[in-house]
Amino acid sequence: MATHLDLEEQEQLDQLKHFWKSYGNLITWVLIVVFGAIAAWNGYQYWQRRQAVQAAALYDEVERAAQAPDLARLERSLSDMKERFGGTTYAQQAGLMAARTFHDKAQPAPAKAALAWVAEASADEGLRAVARLRLVSLLVDEKSYDEAIKQLSGEFPKDFAALVADRRADVLLLQGKKAEAAAEYGKAYKLLDAQADYRQLVAVKLTSLGVDPEAKASAAAQEAK
Repeated sequence: MATHLDLEEQEQLDQLKHFWKSYGNLITWVLIVVFGAIAAWNGYQYWQRRQAVQAAALYDEVERAAQAPDLARLERSLSDMKERFGGTTYAQQAGLMAARTFHDKAQPAPAKAALAWVAEASADEGLRAVARLRLVSLLVDEKSYDEAIKQLSGEFPKDFAALVADRRADVLLLQGKKAEAAAEYGKAYKLLDAQADYRQLVAVKLTSLGVDPEAKASAAAQEAK
């Protein structure tokens, strides 16, 4: 009986040796790849966490400079953040914050530069839209109406469509293009929720141009069909 078991064990051992001889190298390389991928992923996660902590710390520096306000320090810290962590949401939010501070302190050039950078660099379409709309406001202040219209002509997230139409109408009105402005105001009025307070402001703008907001909305709805 013992001999029979020994023979079975030897046979199993021989099969295992044969299997390992045939597939051992393949299994080894598969394990190396799998464990290597796990190690790489863990390393990447660690790097991401470290980047986030460092970006948050530098964001705090930008915020302190903005609150001071120390414009030279603000420009330096924002430049540092763009260089080191430009792809992070922290950096783009810092850009928006810095732009507001520069604008409040009558420094349009760095304000425009910060907004243009966010509008170009951000991976978040909402942040890009906010940056472009704020940039439009600065361009309007400078009476750069054609450039403002250009900024408003690009693609925006659907949720911003009404606001973009309203801002485009404002610029067209400043250019003396009343009919085109009324059309854009009508578009904005139609897109806004009936209960939205902002819709009432757009209605006032339409009324000041001698246009009935409800009639304009009905006409726009008919054209859309």
